[in-house]
Amino acid sequence: MTTQGKALAVRHERIDDAAAGQRIDNYLLRLAKGVPKSHVYRILRGGEVRVNGKRVQPTYRLVLGDEVRIPPMRVAEPTRTVPAPAGKPLPVVFEDDALLVVNKPSGKAVHGGSGVSYGVIEQLRSQRPELKMLELAHRLDRETSGLLIVAKKRSALTALHDMMREGRVEKRYLTLVPGRWTNPMQHVKVPLFKYLTPEGERRVRVSAEGKPAHSIVRLVRRWAAYSLLEVELKTGRTHQIRVHLAHLGFPLCGDDKYGDFALNKVLEGEGLRRMFLHAASLSFVHPLTGERLIFEAPLPDELNDFIARLDDKESAAHG
Repeated sequence: MTTQGKALAVRHERIDDAAAGQRIDNYLLRLAKGVPKSHVYRILRGGEVRVNGKRVQPTYRLVLGDEVRIPPMRVAEPTRTVPAPAGKPLPVVFEDDALLVVNKPSGKAVHGGSGVSYGVIEQLRSQRPELKMLELAHRLDRETSGLLIVAKKRSALTALHDMMREGRVEKRYLTLVPGRWTNPMQHVKVPLFKYLTPEGERRVRVSAEGKPAHSIVRLVRRWAAYSLLEVELKTGRTHQIRVHLAHLGFPLCGDDKYGDFALNKVLEGEGLRRMFLHAASLSFVHPLTGERLIFEAPLPDELNDFIARLDDKESAAHG
């Protein structure tokens, strides 16, 4: 960043759907990137920011149609711009004026940070600059592929967060595990505790001190040495499927955190070079229209190819 910046004139912004429901302090921090937080709170406390001509607290939530007076602020100018994310546009499964659903490829983080300069949300913002708001409604691990909801309106985002907290968004995943899973359906209710490793890496373990976590596991297909499972999440804890199944002795194929590392090496040689976890289906009531939405994303080619290899191996063994 340069030490110099440019002073903005007084601005008057009218609040639209994208910003309605957001706190005024968060709205200003997002609008004036590069301005110190302390300065934003100082102008709020000093009454220089007005909403509909009146002073407001930093906790004030903006309402559709509010007119916000923003005083001049010195915004630091970046010395260089981050190039727009490369690669082909993300596949959009559904879109309306409130939300969009994308089919995230494996290997792409949902957002920048932790050594990743940009992820799905940054790529979408770069590809769709005309959209005033794009925010993740939930997350997927970097190696997990599949369906991801992104909100285009603050009201949709708030409603989706409430729905997820109350278990009203049905999320189902497909995963491959070593061994022969026998139960057609099994409820897994084991509390999960989140912690950081000495290296600062985020991990999860089964612990009575943890938060309640509930997964429903269904058997889809079985081979001599592997089982394809569908896992429905009733709670959305970090790494929930990975830790629940590893705890039961069925670590996910290709999982580099909780998996069988020796087996992963073998699987890599056989063509599975990623974690076998795919967000295959989503079902929920549209947060604004009330319409029931159901989305499905077929297994990516690399996972289908590996299953085809298992079929071939089984056929040869019985042939």
